[in-house]
Amino acid sequence: MPLPTRTAPDPLHYRVEAGNLHAHLFRITLTIAQPAALQRVSLPVWIPGSYLVREFSKNLQGLQAQQGTGGLAAPGVEQLDKCSWQVACSTAEPLVLRYEVYAHDNSVRTAWLDADRGFFNGTSVCLRVEGQEALPHVLEIPAAAGMDGWSLATGLRPQETDALGFGRYEAANYDELVDGPVEMGRFWSGSFTARGVPHRFVVAGAAASFDGARLLADTQKICEAEIRFWHGSKKPPHTGYLFMLSAVDDGYGGLEHRNSTALICTRRDLPRLGDAKTPDGYATLLGLISHEYFHTWNVKRLRPAEFEAYRYGQENYTGLLWFFEGFTSYYDDLLLRRAGLLDNAGYLKRLTTTINQVAQAPGRLVQSVAEASFDAWVKYYRPDENTPNATISYYSKGALVALCLDLTLRSEGLATHGKTLDDAMRALWKRCKAGPLRESDLAAVLAELGLRSFAPELARWVHGRDDLPLAELLQLQGVAVLDEPAQLAQRLGLRVTESQGVQIKTVLRGSAAEQAGFAAGDEWLGLEPACGTADAGWRMTRLDDLALYAGDAARVTALVARDKRLVRLELALPPAAATWRLAVRNEARVNDWLGGQG
Repeated sequence: MPLPTRTAPDPLHYRVEAGNLHAHLFRITLTIAQPAALQRVSLPVWIPGSYLVREFSKNLQGLQAQQGTGGLAAPGVEQLDKCSWQVACSTAEPLVLRYEVYAHDNSVRTAWLDADRGFFNGTSVCLRVEGQEALPHVLEIPAAAGMDGWSLATGLRPQETDALGFGRYEAANYDELVDGPVEMGRFWSGSFTARGVPHRFVVAGAAASFDGARLLADTQKICEAEIRFWHGSKKPPHTGYLFMLSAVDDGYGGLEHRNSTALICTRRDLPRLGDAKTPDGYATLLGLISHEYFHTWNVKRLRPAEFEAYRYGQENYTGLLWFFEGFTSYYDDLLLRRAGLLDNAGYLKRLTTTINQVAQAPGRLVQSVAEASFDAWVKYYRPDENTPNATISYYSKGALVALCLDLTLRSEGLATHGKTLDDAMRALWKRCKAGPLRESDLAAVLAELGLRSFAPELARWVHGRDDLPLAELLQLQGVAVLDEPAQLAQRLGLRVTESQGVQIKTVLRGSAAEQAGFAAGDEWLGLEPACGTADAGWRMTRLDDLALYAGDAARVTALVARDKRLVRLELALPPAAATWRLAVRNEARVNDWLGGQG
């Protein structure tokens, strides 16, 4: 039964209702107890953890102001810019703002509402009352018509709620309010305890084959391994944690919050009843869970100076995403291995994928990983056909920088101090958990633990564009670095889709395909016969058809469609190439690295 609305002397009170499920509209009422004479309000343009201006105000509509008994006084609302408004009003009475938010983005970043499910981040629905951000905020969410059987889950502190979770929640300030996403619907729910801390997992959209017990057991292992990594036998800084997962037909991603995370995956990646194996898709989901949980420490508490006070109306630049995202990407799979959810071979297989992804991106020679961090706002979240040629991922290369630092510490300290990157992360926690983390802090900790300056490595690996010394360091740690034949697309320098013929997505810089004149957007139709022969040409429906029809030819004539024109391209077929494959060479050395307890 819905809780009744109550008027309370809250400084800031938000009532978020499912106004129209089929129109995907949330209805919000914001009451400001003591407004300014010229009260400004604004909606964020981005959400922390996802570094792109997304213009959430485009979904806000019908903003109206009301003040006075019975609503007789209705102050005008003046829009100041794309995301800010101003209301001229009396300071002697509460100001009430009413508006709607269109919610039809099924991601972890914004808001969603339909007849089956509701979800929102505060950055998408809660106007920021400028000048009062540090005051307590109350969020009230009542159940509404059409929501029979729904429950509600959020990491915000409950103030007055019913058995299903609907009611009032409180936050110490605006930052805390918008750091607690809300999930509503007929979701599956389970719970466990990790190191004395209660954890809850809710899953929306799962199929009947979903094995919830296994997901809980595996997530518990991850949480315990990560708490042990950071704190040993001590308790973590959070007193509870909530995982919110939306299972869809096609989707993947996660967004970290202070005591919760929002996740999305395909239904096929969920664990299935009766399946004792760990398919690649489920292992990837566990890696995502591990990644977002690790952010509880690394970015939500350890954070760059630029994120000490969020500027919600503009970009917040930092050159340290290679540390906060990259190092988290290093540890997400490593801690799966230490939690017993991957074996050595499984971990090395996933590491091989990361290494090959970086090696096959010409952009690694164009952009440093520090530059990639700063440019996230304009490049990482706006990929196009030239992205692999001009940029590098601060996730994947940042993870390899962490790997190199870890293996360097291990190899140099093998017979002396025995310190690792694990020790460095814990030292950074002690050093910076009460304040911002800077690159100089990492440099100081590495120097202290490694008994020498790591400035040359940071200059080359983080701010430089040379390839990392991965082979040498991995071999020192007992890993065999083997050659694996490269796939045809990589040999040619192409990235394609093959759903309806061969569509060219990307042409890699300096490749045989670029030299032949291929361009993104081309459709590779087939091969023409060699000059002076009576052979027929060949229609291509898959890229592998090239090997079938070209035989041992050194050159072929490719027929492509470009802007409705047929174009002939002379393609010199490159020699065989190799990618990496990692394997265990020295079991003891590898176990010392992968199987450690942090």
